[in-house]
Amino acid sequence: MSLRLGSIAPDFVAETTAGPIKFHEWLGDSWGVLFSHPGDFTPVCTTELGEVARRAPDFAKRNVKVIGLSANDLEDHRKWVKDIEEYGGATVGPTSVQYPIIADADRKVSVLYDMLDYQDATNKDAKGLPFTIRTVFIIDPKKVIRLTLSYPASTGRNFDEIIRVIDSLQAGDKHRIVTPVNWKQGEDVIVHVGVTKEEAKTLFPQHKTPLPYLRTTPFPV
Repeated sequence: MSLRLGSIAPDFVAETTAGPIKFHEWLGDSWGVLFSHPGDFTPVCTTELGEVARRAPDFAKRNVKVIGLSANDLEDHRKWVKDIEEYGGATVGPTSVQYPIIADADRKVSVLYDMLDYQDATNKDAKGLPFTIRTVFIIDPKKVIRLTLSYPASTGRNFDEIIRVIDSLQAGDKHRIVTPVNWKQGEDVIVHVGVTKEEAKTLFPQHKTPLPYLRTTPFPV
C-alpha cells in the first residue's frame, strides 16, 4: 500500500554520513523532513543540498530535523558533500552539510517509502536498479506523514515553500486554524470549521466572517 497523508512514516535502520541511525529514534520528538535524490554528483540536487545546509537555522528554530537520501554508498556521499560545500561557499557563502545523508545504494529505504522511478524504464543505474524520484516527506513528532511532494528531475525544489508548509502545519496544530492561499507567517489565518460560533468568540475575538463558511482572524492569535 502506498504511503498517504496520515500514514505512519515507516521506521528503518540505515547507514548515513553521520553514522548509523534508527529513523524513529533519530527523530525523537522533532518534526522531520526526509528528501531523496536519484544519485550523487547530480547538478540540481547539489544546489538543493547546499540550500538545506544554508537554511539549517530556519529548520532548527522550528524543531525540524532534516535528512537526505541518495542511491549511492557512503564513500560517494562523503565525496559529494565536499562538492556541495565548495559550490555553496562559492555562491551563497560558507556551507557546511551537518545533516545526515542516507546511503541507499540497495534501495531498501527507497522501496519502503515508494520513491523509485517505475515509469521511466531507462532511469536505472549500472546494476539495473531504478533511481529514486526526488521526493519530500514532512513528518510530525508522532511520526505521521503530513506532506508528500514529488519533483521532476528538471526542477529544483523550493525550500521556502517547504518551510512555509511546516509553519502552517505547526500553527494549525497549536491554534485550531488553517491557512489560506499563499499564506506566510504573520498573515491572517482561517478559523477551523470545527470551532463553534461560541468558541470562536472566545478563542478568536477579532475574527471576521466574510462568508458564512469562512472566518478569518489575525495571526498570531
